[in-house]
Amino acid sequence: MNDYIVRGMTMDGFVKVAAIRSTNLVAEAARIHKTTPNATAAFGRALTAASMMGNMQKVENGSMTMQIKGGGPIGGIVCVSDSEGNVRGYVIEPNVPLLERYPGKLDVGATVGTDGTLTIIRDLQMKEPYVGSIELVTGEIGDDITAYFVQSEQIPTACALGVLIDRDCSVKVAGGYILQLLPGAPDEVIDKLEEGIRKAGAVTPMLEAGMTPEEILGQVCGDLGVLFMETCPVSYKCYCSRERVEGALISLGRKELTEIMEEGKPFPVECQFCDTVYTFTPDDFAEILNKV
Repeated sequence: MNDYIVRGMTMDGFVKVAAIRSTNLVAEAARIHKTTPNATAAFGRALTAASMMGNMQKVENGSMTMQIKGGGPIGGIVCVSDSEGNVRGYVIEPNVPLLERYPGKLDVGATVGTDGTLTIIRDLQMKEPYVGSIELVTGEIGDDITAYFVQSEQIPTACALGVLIDRDCSVKVAGGYILQLLPGAPDEVIDKLEEGIRKAGAVTPMLEAGMTPEEILGQVCGDLGVLFMETCPVSYKCYCSRERVEGALISLGRKELTEIMEEGKPFPVECQFCDTVYTFTPDDFAEILNKV
């Protein structure tokens, strides 16, 4: 099954809903960055949330960047999503030792840490990007996303994320959902939503049972019902290219480019997001200098 995001709202029009299956994109991120299980779980949750949040923007050529720095052994997480929900990212330390809350349950909160911040940067194709930042709450990421929307954007939100690592350290399932109350939502709707979230329980068992994003939202929203409005395929997608790397090199300036060229050695540049290596020779730098 391919990864995708489904968006919609409850039948009464008071709750916006989104859910995602992100198993393949999380697995691809883990493969590229060679993350250990704890790092995969934390990174995967962040990528899953970033994908849904980027998809929410619906600004052509817009993007959303999520930065998490919690003081835990993973060091930090950076995820970037386009307006469709395609994501890329990296972690500072992919080789995190095994940390468990109890046998068989990875401790994502301890992996990320709570001594730090969650920062969201929204590029809405305006003069300046929107930047919001909060102190981390639990480091579990879902709780922190919920707190971010409430504190920074004043939107009552529920976010649930799950990444299940199999015994062979591969990604078995990954996904999640985001629910957001619209202005004027009556207490009755809030009560029904809270009851639905409680009855549905954690998102990981639902994913493991093979439930689709649509089925998960149906389970969580219960009697409120869901009107599905859009389905969008998503993937782990990097936009790097040799031309973009060359543009970054030009920004170094003539002096530094000349020094690199005069060393007479191949100069490799590695993309942080996909680990692709672009190698530039002294002749390449001579051509770049001609363009400066």
